Amino acid sequence: MRAFVAVRNMLPISPVDRVSELHTELQALKDYIEEVFTDYNDIDEDTRLQIELINQSLAELHVDKKQNSKHRNKIGYLTNKNDEE
Repeated sequence: MRAFVAVRNMLPISPVDRVSELHTELQALKDYIEEVFTDYNDIDEDTRLQIELINQSLAELHVDKKQNSKHRNKIGYLTNKNDEE
């Protein structure tokens, strides 16, 4: 009996306390990860406006490119009269 009491006294923390301590640490880590992902996914209004302006400018450039492109003649040998047109 004395041996069991001595072994129990040698243990600094009982297993039940360790489980609750691990549970507390796990909850703290979950809260931290949730906060980090929230900050990562949160884009402020100025950034959203800048992205929208960039997309609008790219769309305008794409339209201008289509309008300004000229018809180009095919390069190579002509095989019949239909290719000349």
